[in-house]
Amino acid sequence: MPVFKNIIVLCCLLTVTTAAMAQKPKPGKPVTTTVKTKLPKLKTALGSRSDSVGVSVDEALNLITLPLTITDDKKNTYTIVTYQCLYRRKAVTEDEESGKVTPINSVVASTFKTTPLSEIWKKTISEQLKTGEEIFFFDVVVKDAQGKLMFAPNLKLMVK
Repeated sequence: MPVFKNIIVLCCLLTVTTAAMAQKPKPGKPVTTTVKTKLPKLKTALGSRSDSVGVSVDEALNLITLPLTITDDKKNTYTIVTYQCLYRRKAVTEDEESGKVTPINSVVASTFKTTPLSEIWKKTISEQLKTGEEIFFFDVVVKDAQGKLMFAPNLKLMVK
């Protein structure tokens, strides 16, 4: 009788295993629908300046009032969705015990959705800009006529 019980248990186990195996779908080749498109070569410009460039204080003050523009090599203009601007300025810190003043760099950055920069940013930079400071436009996201989003190159103005 115990042998008969073992055979029944074994048969039940095989039946359950076979039923479970039958429920699994057969692995197939995954379907991919990626279409490779060639992205245009974009250029970020502020006035007549593009790429990283050294500028005078007066020219930098003029450039920050102008809109940031993104174009491709066919002169198509792209709509700016968002970008970040970083102003690296010279500052000082004072040791409270010794009174010694040490020069440092201070960084102020913000995300923008419109161009040119906001009035408060233009005012702050205009009042404080000195030689050796930088204005850096980065993480520039643009949209083409079909609504496709892409990154544009960074632009750095180094004040000399």
